[in-house]
Amino acid sequence: MIDTFGRSVTYLRVSVTDLCNLRCRYCMPEDGVCKKEHADMLTEDEFIQAVEAAVALGITKLRITGGEPLVKKNIVSICRRATRVPGIREVCLTTNGILLPELARPLKEAGVSRLNLSLDTLDPQKYAHITRNGSLDDFWKGFHAALDADFQKIKLNAVLIGGFNDDEILPLAELTRKYPVDVRFIEMMPMCDSSGFGPEAYIPFTRVLEALPEAVPAAKDGGVAKLFHLPGALGNIGLISPVSAHFCGECNRIRLTADGKVKPCLHSNAEYSLKGLDFDGMKAQLEAAILGKPQWHGDLDAAHKSGAGRNMNQIGG
Repeated sequence: MIDTFGRSVTYLRVSVTDLCNLRCRYCMPEDGVCKKEHADMLTEDEFIQAVEAAVALGITKLRITGGEPLVKKNIVSICRRATRVPGIREVCLTTNGILLPELARPLKEAGVSRLNLSLDTLDPQKYAHITRNGSLDDFWKGFHAALDADFQKIKLNAVLIGGFNDDEILPLAELTRKYPVDVRFIEMMPMCDSSGFGPEAYIPFTRVLEALPEAVPAAKDGGVAKLFHLPGALGNIGLISPVSAHFCGECNRIRLTADGKVKPCLHSNAEYSLKGLDFDGMKAQLEAAILGKPQWHGDLDAAHKSGAGRNMNQIGG
């Protein structure tokens, strides 16, 4: 489908749960979220029917997210069934990596081709701080399990936070020399529950280039990241700038929350419900959501919070 601003929408991000085994400070409240009734959440069959309806409208790429998708007990089954939907060319998954020692190979065998892993710092104490209860050792175990499972591509996502990890840009980037992975620096977005961060936390992607004078531009890979390469590196550096240099004109995605709401824009409070609908009903709502995509997300900075109406863990990023 083509939206009203001429953008071809081919990418669906599906949050299978808003629960997580970490409590990252920019993503979810310290106490977690209230667990909803099963009846309020999409079932596995409804997830798959939603994917089938989305494919009927031109969706070809699927990303499974959370919360933390690997805490979902039937995550491997969901991924396996999603990869088998005719018309889906690629199924990717975003995770904090903690549960990958047990699940990396089953996910690869289920058809997941690419993984994005969250890694904001290389310092164990800072990792425990930003995640509120996480162990960096557990992350590395999951990371190496992912490497051993031989996914087509692995990317490491680092949320760029002034005063927290801007002094680690170089060591994080150096991971592309050591491992066949991309490292992506993502500008922190002022979501609903980001009151713990002051204006100094919101730094632009250009800070990365200042710290990496050796980096040279690399060819785009079809995503929204601006790509760069360090000499001799095995992977690329990606810069994602939703705050300082938005890419709304290239946005090709919509999002489905775990409770069955389609969000045409991450930062809009507009939602279209799929829960309880049949195939035709879901298709109609997905079409309405695509045609309802706004031209851009509006001002985003320390003084202008996201209009999403949800925390990041409830949307899936």
